[in-house]
Amino acid sequence: MASCKPAMKVMPMAACLLILLTGLAAAGERIQDNSFLLEEAYNQEEGVVQHINVFQYMRKSRNWQYNFTQEWPVFSQAHQFSYTIPVVHKSDDSGNTGLGDVALNYRYQLVMRDEVAVAPRLSLLAPSGDYRRGLGSDAWGYQFSLPVSLTLSDRLVSHLNLGITYVPDSRESGGARADTVAYNAGASLIYGLVPGLDLMLEGVWYGNDNVTAANKTGRDNTFLLSPGVRFAIDFESGLQVVPGIAFPIGFDASREDFGVLFYLSFEHPFTK
Repeated sequence: MASCKPAMKVMPMAACLLILLTGLAAAGERIQDNSFLLEEAYNQEEGVVQHINVFQYMRKSRNWQYNFTQEWPVFSQAHQFSYTIPVVHKSDDSGNTGLGDVALNYRYQLVMRDEVAVAPRLSLLAPSGDYRRGLGSDAWGYQFSLPVSLTLSDRLVSHLNLGITYVPDSRESGGARADTVAYNAGASLIYGLVPGLDLMLEGVWYGNDNVTAANKTGRDNTFLLSPGVRFAIDFESGLQVVPGIAFPIGFDASREDFGVLFYLSFEHPFTK
């Protein structure tokens, strides 16, 4: 029987994990769940709530972030409210760890067909992170995202995301303010190896403004490529648990980085 050795690199580790998880996959329908780094375009069904936990650690930068998201249908699947609470660790000289800027999200199910789903989202970003510690912007921000989900075959699904974030009068840790704009774009391929077990490949680009002085900004560009795997465990009560793991590889102007991402979702009815 094959074993996972500590010295193995990122991609062989993912293959080894897949072999171990194949025997755990429970029979079930195709998993309609978030990608790890991207949004799916399926709103929550009426009477069903989802709790999403994502933890990502990057080895070279030693930065990590934990996000908790809770998604609720609003009267029907057409309307969804959610919020995201981030906890951030910065590995700079301060080594700051704390609450980031909380996002309050509304999403509308514009299209929901067998082959395509579209669900545009508007978000309000609350200034809950401490800007003095580099954890927030000290300003209200606004975000628009357009997630699209495509069913390419019985086994293959793709998620596409485009987004923009605008924060007027964002403040850096020294107190300087400037308007910032951030863009994001990404795509994922989800392959259903067996019912209840998915192979995943995600690619995401981020272009972020950073305040450098009063009314001045610089731009950082980052690309993440992330292979992963997830599986679903269904209970008779209606609870579905989806654990997953991925190995993001980051590319920016200065260096490459790589890390690990853990995903854990709980989805269950809240009405009879």
